[in-house]
Amino acid sequence: ADGYYEYLMHECVYSTSDYSDMVYLQSLSFNKDVFLQFNSTVGKCVGLTEFGVMNAERMNKDQALLQQLKAQVDTVCRPNAQILDSAVRDKA
Repeated sequence: ADGYYEYLMHECVYSTSDYSDMVYLQSLSFNKDVFLQFNSTVGKCVGLTEFGVMNAERMNKDQALLQQLKAQVDTVCRPNAQILDSAVRDKA
């Protein structure tokens, strides 16, 4: 029970069947407190704590990283949503 708890969460959020509103979100947390977030709609990292702001500034200078994160909508989110959604629709 002692120690530190750090995790990274990836989310693909959408509400339309054509995925036109799909957003990729990435959140970094330490001891259950989110300190940094990336939103593909915003297109940059946002720090939520002093440590997060420092890291967001560093990450936002890396254009290759930002392009890679923005591309997650098309490379990860849409393909997986199509597979999962078709599996659900086929069962109905």
